[in-house]
Amino acid sequence: MDRKEVLDSIKENVENKNLLKHMWATEAIMRALARRLGEDEDEWGLTGLLHDIDIELTEGDVNSHSKLGADLSRELGASKEMTHAILCHNAAHGVPCETKLDKALFCADPLTGLITASALVRSDKKLAGLEAKSVLRRFKEKAFAAGADREQISSCRELGLELEEFVSLGLKAMQDIADSLGL
Repeated sequence: MDRKEVLDSIKENVENKNLLKHMWATEAIMRALARRLGEDEDEWGLTGLLHDIDIELTEGDVNSHSKLGADLSRELGASKEMTHAILCHNAAHGVPCETKLDKALFCADPLTGLITASALVRSDKKLAGLEAKSVLRRFKEKAFAAGADREQISSCRELGLELEEFVSLGLKAMQDIADSLGL
């Protein structure tokens, strides 16, 4: 798959700037996870980039989201493993996470929201000065970034990562692309 082709398709299907930033952040975390776990960085990154390509097309319908995304990704040349990860990242379908790629996307997806929210409550609204310990404190506040499913984030343990390491890895990955994220 060609990243430029993927980005062109995303531009055709996604207008919401915050959704685009979420997709870029997920890509960054997935690439960092691939490096950490010795997996294919491009495959994992592109899976993260594509995972929400259908949100606006499905108008947020949880029963359709990710089914269409998996189909669109397949048309762009995504592997069976990539499309399965995209499909099962939406728990509403009841498709179990089986592979490392599946599990990585499942836990990385909500982490982006927790990290972004943690940056946005800072006076400078930047990722640069944000520390993992601050994100972990916010993790314990159930009302903070309530949409960031803590159980889903904690499933990083299925990849052999402790929560602290996963949050640090995700934060660093997002800090590396902070300019693109506007944070």
